[in-house]
Amino acid sequence: MPALTPDTIRTLTETLADLTDYLRENPDPAEALALVEPLLDEYTGLPVQLADTLRALARAVQEHPDTPRTAQVVLLITELRTAAWELADQHILHYLLDDLRGLYGSADGNEPECCRCR
Repeated sequence: MPALTPDTIRTLTETLADLTDYLRENPDPAEALALVEPLLDEYTGLPVQLADTLRALARAVQEHPDTPRTAQVVLLITELRTAAWELADQHILHYLLDDLRGLYGSADGNEPECCRCR
């Protein structure tokens, strides 16, 4: 894996900001959905990835030999893990993808239907 740098991560966040700006320009919904789908993937989407990142950061801080063993540090690590769990709970956003896909009808020409309303 290539070495990560703050600039590498900054590029990622800039790309996400570009996507947000693009979506604010009211693009075709099908095209917008295609761009957002990878972000909401059940296994590799942003909520899951960011949750994993926060858990890994908590572990790195906790296990580093130079980390002070204080109540404040324990609280910080706990808060990182709590935030990770809260983000991971957002993985359900992938269900919205099915509903959004349903807005454009089905191949058989039937009326679009919300997947959770069936």
